[in-house]
Amino acid sequence: MKTITLGNINIDQLVEFDTIFLDSQWMYHNVENEMLLRAQKELGPKFVQPDTLKLGLSFHSFLIRTRGKNILVDTCNGNHKHRGERMQWQHMLDSPNYMNNLAKFGLRPEDIDIVLCTHLHTDHIGWNTRLLDGRWVPTFPNAKYIMARQEFDHFNRLHAAKPDYPVGHGSFADSVLPIVEAGQAEFVDMNYLVEGNLDDGVWLEPAPGHTPGHVTVHVKGGGVEAIMTGDMIHHPIVFLEPTLETKHDFDKEQNNQTRKRVLERLADTQDLLLTAHFISPTAGRVCSCASGFNFKFLDK
Repeated sequence: MKTITLGNINIDQLVEFDTIFLDSQWMYHNVENEMLLRAQKELGPKFVQPDTLKLGLSFHSFLIRTRGKNILVDTCNGNHKHRGERMQWQHMLDSPNYMNNLAKFGLRPEDIDIVLCTHLHTDHIGWNTRLLDGRWVPTFPNAKYIMARQEFDHFNRLHAAKPDYPVGHGSFADSVLPIVEAGQAEFVDMNYLVEGNLDDGVWLEPAPGHTPGHVTVHVKGGGVEAIMTGDMIHHPIVFLEPTLETKHDFDKEQNNQTRKRVLERLADTQDLLLTAHFISPTAGRVCSCASGFNFKFLDK
């Protein structure tokens, strides 16, 4: 993704893995081969793998630079995290990609001022912490980690009910609680102004459904708004096949309503959609059409 400039605000994509192919049935319980073949023809082989019909997903953060602040939106999978057999694609990773790509922007972990968590699923919080001398410590030692209070409370209740159960495949224990224990977590309302104002700044808005406290991150500058949607949308196939439903939504109907509301808000405007898992070129605009909505990548 090319740098997006909104007034005095820059947005970049901080990539952990540009493409990982995952089984379509793991993502969408009602997907059919005919849908995948149509999507492959329309989107191309990097979005739907030709032989396997697996779906290509990216794992990346967004880096927002505004008013001298460096803000990260979500932190991908992380290294050295035990995720078990069901999550082999993120189990015990040991990759230099994320930190190397951060350095390409001229930044060190110490330079990050704010980490925004759209939600607390394992592939969005992994780099919240790193392993140091056998302990999980905040990767970004000077950052505030901002998360919706409702989101934290939901996962914390699950953890309290079964302390020995690995909530979020273990991610709550290794990627959230160490942030709280270090005093770097800040719990906020789902409507929250992060920086600046609503005409020139960064803020959170409620987007529940995928998880109870899921939020979108909004950035506006120069009269244009970008909405970072977390896991409200995973793959562009949903624009071609709007009946698809992910297995991983806490409340499917609520997520469908949230997605419809956000897409209606963006449709036929100059404002931008930035999802957490669309592979390069990632960013784009939403257009209305007879079947609902289309998505047009900026650089495609």
